[in-house]
Amino acid sequence: MHKLEFFFDCSSPWTYLAFESLQQMAARHPDLEISYHPFLVGGVFNTVNPSVYASRENPVIPKQRYMQKDLQDWADYVGIKIIPTSKLPIFPVNSVKAMRGAFVAIEEGCIVPYARRVFERYWSEGADISQVDVIEGIVAEVGLDKDSFFEKINDPVYKDKLKATTAEVIERGGYGTPTMFLDGSDMYFGNDRFPLIEAKLK
Repeated sequence: MHKLEFFFDCSSPWTYLAFESLQQMAARHPDLEISYHPFLVGGVFNTVNPSVYASRENPVIPKQRYMQKDLQDWADYVGIKIIPTSKLPIFPVNSVKAMRGAFVAIEEGCIVPYARRVFERYWSEGADISQVDVIEGIVAEVGLDKDSFFEKINDPVYKDKLKATTAEVIERGGYGTPTMFLDGSDMYFGNDRFPLIEAKLK
């Protein structure tokens, strides 16, 4: 049996693509053990990849234009809707609450529907996932207890969980989202790595 660790932050459209591609690959490999590791990509950028901020401040226009096309091509290929970042009400978005909440969803056994709705609400529907009312709606949809959920995400224990996974992905060589590890140390970055991962599985 192989194990895949999926380190992710829902604030990234490429991670949305990766998340859905992972579900498709998992259906083809039912013996693959998948573990989900929410983290805060801003913490990674601040520590090891500040070039992301520099590129936002001084974008290469032809590259930026192509990346938007590439994003839509990938969305069509995977079968999801992604709103261009220029048309979102806020970008980048603060995903701290949503990512702390992902630990609650893991504990309750509903991480896939929870993460999917967080991704959809932001990237497909344009909702601001930093807002409590938006998160409340997601929590209700996936059947989590609202009071327990918000009590936990404001607890220092869950704040520390997010800090710990953010530190872990940096320590293991990650520099963005999504970052994946196959069988412990075989690292992959990006939504387009699944053909390589699947080749290893075969």
